[in-house]
Amino acid sequence: MKEKAESGGGGGVGYVRADQIDLKSLDEQLQRHLSRAWMMEKRKMKLLDWGEEGHRSDAEIASLRAAFTQEVAVWHKLDHPNVTKFIGAAMGTSEMSIQTENGQMGMPSNVCCVVVEYCPGGALKSFLIKTRRRKLAFKVVIQLSLDLARGLSYLHSQKIVHRDVKTENMLLDKSRTLKIADFGVARLEASNPNDMTGETGTLGYMAPEVLNGSPYNRKCDVYSFGICLWEIYCCDMPYPDLSFSEVTSAVVRQNLRPEIPRCCPSALANVMKRCWDANPEKRPEMDEVVAMLEAIDTSKGGGMIPPDQQQGCFCFRRHRGP
Repeated sequence: MKEKAESGGGGGVGYVRADQIDLKSLDEQLQRHLSRAWMMEKRKMKLLDWGEEGHRSDAEIASLRAAFTQEVAVWHKLDHPNVTKFIGAAMGTSEMSIQTENGQMGMPSNVCCVVVEYCPGGALKSFLIKTRRRKLAFKVVIQLSLDLARGLSYLHSQKIVHRDVKTENMLLDKSRTLKIADFGVARLEASNPNDMTGETGTLGYMAPEVLNGSPYNRKCDVYSFGICLWEIYCCDMPYPDLSFSEVTSAVVRQNLRPEIPRCCPSALANVMKRCWDANPEKRPEMDEVVAMLEAIDTSKGGGMIPPDQQQGCFCFRRHRGP
């Protein structure tokens, strides 16, 4: 995936306004979607360019187009407040240009692109990095976690396995509502678990059965959610000092998981532990996770204690944070 639009800051995917896209050059379907959104509220969109750059083999191009088609097939049917809204897609669009601060930028005629709602809050990962020192209030932790849990519960109810649940693939809108994005490796859940194998996802968030090349199902998303839940609470990265091979080996063979700080309320810690259980059958369904999170009392605080308020390392004080 290459960035072709104006960067949203800090690298990554570019973002543009719908009214800055040259609608005349879009294909019929995409133009219809964009025109409708533009007339409604000049809604901001996110544009992903899957360009081939003119140097890929025929097999690579076919694979990219198949993956793109799969993403569109999954994404365009989804409708949930915690899933980024699909606007339109185009494959092989010619003479498409985007208005940026530096003028119009042309794009190759062989690009594939998907346009979705624009989320000005950016990626959840970036938001957590920005709050790494001061941490998040417990109410915010639960709100973000519930948004993600509800979005995943909806996907699973539609028989869709995301397969790459991580904080980089979660976006925040202007009201800090979390929305799941990037369905590049998502697929319909196979009725036979043996039909879903192979290492798909991002290391550090991948369930042991996925890392091990064993059959898996939607419970791999539940595992990844558990890691995200820890990351949202701690505003930190899991396994920052381990190499790829060390993480894979330790997660599968030694049951390695991120260390839960002592200041973490037991109810939330229990959700983490249940979600990242080594046995997929023991992990809860996402609708159960939603219910567990909704039952947590946030009125007394319980957030991660910032480092400058800790006595000793990694939050070993007993009392609760904000």
